[in-house]
Amino acid sequence: MADLFSDAAAPEPSALTGFAGNRLQRWSEKRSETSVPEALADPRARLLLVGAGRAVLRPNGTTADPWFDVASANTLGADTDGAVLLGYEDDGTPVLAAYADVEALPDDLKAIDYRSIYVQGLLDAPALGALAQGAALISWHDTHRFCSRCGHKSAMADGGYKRVCPQCDGQHFPRTDPVVIMLSVSVDNQRCLLGRSPHFPEGMYSCLAGFVEPGETIENAVRRETEEEAGITIGRVAYHASQPWPFPHTLMIGCYCEALTETIRIDDELEDARWFTRGEVRKVLDGRGGDDFKMPPRGAIASLLVRNWAAAG
Repeated sequence: MADLFSDAAAPEPSALTGFAGNRLQRWSEKRSETSVPEALADPRARLLLVGAGRAVLRPNGTTADPWFDVASANTLGADTDGAVLLGYEDDGTPVLAAYADVEALPDDLKAIDYRSIYVQGLLDAPALGALAQGAALISWHDTHRFCSRCGHKSAMADGGYKRVCPQCDGQHFPRTDPVVIMLSVSVDNQRCLLGRSPHFPEGMYSCLAGFVEPGETIENAVRRETEEEAGITIGRVAYHASQPWPFPHTLMIGCYCEALTETIRIDDELEDARWFTRGEVRKVLDGRGGDDFKMPPRGAIASLLVRNWAAAG
């Protein structure tokens, strides 16, 4: 049996799901005040258009096309002046994201929320990863237009990766919120702890999760959140993989952790929490579970953690 705490190395990129497949070359050291204008002037430039938690897509059967050239983006009224530079494809094609009014689209375009896009598999992994990057940046700029030091309106800089205040010279940088998401396993590695929040779809159980607080390590955040939410004391913690999560700019940090106690005491954040055997989990993953319980969708890192644990025994 694999030891999760000695063999918990990050999975191969092909195994990652959801928003973790970004392949753009960011070239962060080359960003400057002319990065966005130069990128928009490139006839190969491609843009993602987002707004209000949704992306503008061109449906094509069971998939969709999220890309627009500069002229098309301008025709749709996208704010290309406020575009952010995501990076470059291997051939040097610049890729950007811009805000668009998703309520006023022609009939051949649809505005679809980010969660539905990944659950329905509308985009391939690289496009979904780029969407996570663009959505997070556009959301941050939308909510950080004014300097937090003096209140003056700030301006975008460095291709969208900084805002500068002309009044006090304050500099502000994009926000990423770290969240630990963990699968607690019994000491004998035969059972895992899953919980459900009131807002989950009926019957779905998932890994516990919570924000990392200032001055806190990942390991201690795992221990604290598990204790707070389920009353379980945690010993060993092992990092496994991470996943961008554009709701609005979160980084999910996936871990395995060893439960030293087994008596569950849930707090107000959970509706229920239970121990599940590996056999019970495999049955559901194989489609033989009936209405016993449901797993998180494949695009979520919780699904990766549970599936890898179920296959390891």
